[in-house]
Amino acid sequence: MGTRKKVHAFVRVKPTDDFAHEMIRYGDDKRSIDIHLKKDIRRGVVNNQQTDWSFKLDRVLHDASQDLVYETVAKDVVSQALDGYNGTIMCYGQTGAGKTYTMTGATESYKHRGILPRALQQVFRMIEERPTHAITVRVSYLEIYNESLFDLLSTLPYVGPSVTPMTIVENPQGVFIKGLSVHLTSQEEDAFSLLFEGETNRIIASHTMNKNSSRSHCIFTIYLEAHSRTLSEEKYITSKINLVDLAGSERLGKSGSEGRVLKEATYINKSLSFLEQAIIALGDQKRDHIPFRQCKLTHALKDSLGGNCNMVLVTNIYGEAAQLEETLSSLRFASRMKLVTTEPAINEKYDAERMVKNLEKELALLKQELAIHDNLTNRTFVTYDPMDEIQIAEINSQVRRYLEGTLDEIDIINLRQIKEVFNQFRVVLSQQEQEVESTLRRKYTLIDRNDFAAISAVQKAGLVDVDGHLVGEPEGQNFGLGVAPFSTKPGKKAKSRKTFKEPLSSLARKEGASSPVNGKDLDYVSTSKTQLVPSSKDGDVKDMLSRDRETSSIEPLPSDSPKEELRPIRPDTPPSKPVAFEEFKNEQGSEINRIFKENKSILNERRKRASETTQRINAIKREIDVTEEALNFQKSLREKQGKYENKGLMIIDEEEFLLILKLKDLKKQYRSEYQDLRDLRAEIQYCQHLVDQCRHRLLMEFDIWYNESFVIPEDMQMALKPGGSIRPGMVPVNRIVSLGEDDQDKFSQLQQRVLPEGPDSISFYNAKVKIEQKHNYLKTMMGLQQAHRK
Repeated sequence: MGTRKKVHAFVRVKPTDDFAHEMIRYGDDKRSIDIHLKKDIRRGVVNNQQTDWSFKLDRVLHDASQDLVYETVAKDVVSQALDGYNGTIMCYGQTGAGKTYTMTGATESYKHRGILPRALQQVFRMIEERPTHAITVRVSYLEIYNESLFDLLSTLPYVGPSVTPMTIVENPQGVFIKGLSVHLTSQEEDAFSLLFEGETNRIIASHTMNKNSSRSHCIFTIYLEAHSRTLSEEKYITSKINLVDLAGSERLGKSGSEGRVLKEATYINKSLSFLEQAIIALGDQKRDHIPFRQCKLTHALKDSLGGNCNMVLVTNIYGEAAQLEETLSSLRFASRMKLVTTEPAINEKYDAERMVKNLEKELALLKQELAIHDNLTNRTFVTYDPMDEIQIAEINSQVRRYLEGTLDEIDIINLRQIKEVFNQFRVVLSQQEQEVESTLRRKYTLIDRNDFAAISAVQKAGLVDVDGHLVGEPEGQNFGLGVAPFSTKPGKKAKSRKTFKEPLSSLARKEGASSPVNGKDLDYVSTSKTQLVPSSKDGDVKDMLSRDRETSSIEPLPSDSPKEELRPIRPDTPPSKPVAFEEFKNEQGSEINRIFKENKSILNERRKRASETTQRINAIKREIDVTEEALNFQKSLREKQGKYENKGLMIIDEEEFLLILKLKDLKKQYRSEYQDLRDLRAEIQYCQHLVDQCRHRLLMEFDIWYNESFVIPEDMQMALKPGGSIRPGMVPVNRIVSLGEDDQDKFSQLQQRVLPEGPDSISFYNAKVKIEQKHNYLKTMMGLQQAHRK
């Protein structure tokens, strides 16, 4: 287990022009904050009102940039997460104090991004710096709204809404949310896309304190799993980072909330109150019970609050005098949080597959050592490998001879042989049981006691008395088993014996040929469970049994008559454009869509080659510059030492000569690569033209197909035929779907515009463009549906 440590608590003050300098003061070390209130003179002379408070914190962040906040608060937590330590970063404070800005930041600007996107960026940067480990990253986004759990990533097409409500489940490994989708992200851009997708689904509202107030608690979780690339390493580490953006506490008198917003505020204040109660209980060392289950928020954060993780709290406060009461409340919460201790520990697990491989290696080594020991003790004939079929057959033969009495003892060599001998005893016993059963089946017919139809037929034929007892007699080599009736006397023939003789034979043939019975389900000689019927030759009972069984096993036969194919019925309301577009691409427009995809793949391949060629050209250019610099240095050094000539020729040293040859080859490569780049650019321009044509054709054909299939009334379909008055394609193409430029075009433009300002921002902006494009598409489709309804 790890060592216990206290929770780190930071305070971030929201910038304001009306800062209360007389009431709020910071310590010189920026680790304390003092609050001073003037006494209320209306309370009289005797006034015991407290006017001064002092709070010790880990750091006070005033007028701090997003970069400084992340470096101070979250960088160490994220760094330790890749070493196997869980981490939690929580933003708490009054509504409008800047919690969401601190956690998420402004998604419109890369510079003003918050803790969450910076943490994702740091995770992937550190993964690149650890080539010795294979690290997988998964994310989830949970929302707690009015004490109900929601998955903010359920709007993704491959997730869909959950049928059953999500629940919080506890197990020995910790607390997890059953029904919450967890998404694998292999690159930074995918993680940003999931973050932006979840942000667009959050519930916000407006009141007097905040125009965009979060009305729910949100928990963004990053799951990490690191495996060593060394095959002998069977241990791997797991960790998770919980990034919690709490909804702000609010005074209803100040916010002026009404209706739905009032109900939301009630749930928010209630859950925050339960959170504070849990924090107070965790800070009290004498408390045994911690009330985690009072609300969904504390239950979901049970692992984070006082668990085995690095816990960090960021308290957002106002710096204005009008909000001083709420500021005091937030600072009290921060001071209570500092009393809570956690016990971070590395989460180590074992890979079962690698453990098996390591055990196999160890087993091979032990076998080698055992072979050496047997060789030293003159036991070279002993083998420890699994037995083959020949050895098993030999043991089986020895066991049979031992049971028959022709073999006095079986030679024992090792433990593996002992186990195989006992196994062969079991095999021989099973075979003998099967032989006995097959012998009985050849002589007798077994009737199951649960087969009422067969028993009724035998009773009707007079083969069985009312007590279920049978009467048999020797006949040839067959014999009958049963209990004679009490009225039958020895020495006298039963009247029915002659009658029974022939029907029993046919009954035996019927039962033995048509209905095989499992020996495990039957008892051979029992008058109460299974009836044993002797053989006879007549066919009356056979017919009776056959009729009874056919009657009880009749099943309706399927009709062979061909069914009439139904013509697809046109729906009353047209399907949504996204659904219809996917159907069109798979059916009527499949050929155009295939050509479009092929052209697009060729275009992307040419762009990739052009990018690689550009990188090679830049690398060659840098190498040319370095070589020219080294060559100039050699020339200057030669000029200082003096020129050497032989028969009018300049003499240079070997190093300078090699540099000249290298420079010549580099320039030749540069010209060749540059010519290839020019050819690739021409191909890219041509491929782009083909892609644009295919896209336009695909949209136009979809427009015509959708109008003819769903929009134009059926009674007007005749007018669409050649020579009709209505021409297909009357709806403008740009109103069907707003595809616009594809992602590759947007990415190319972003590289030209953003790359000089910040190379690390490409993934951020590219993910943002994808989400905006998706929502513009959905917005366009909704507008078209409303237009069709009108």
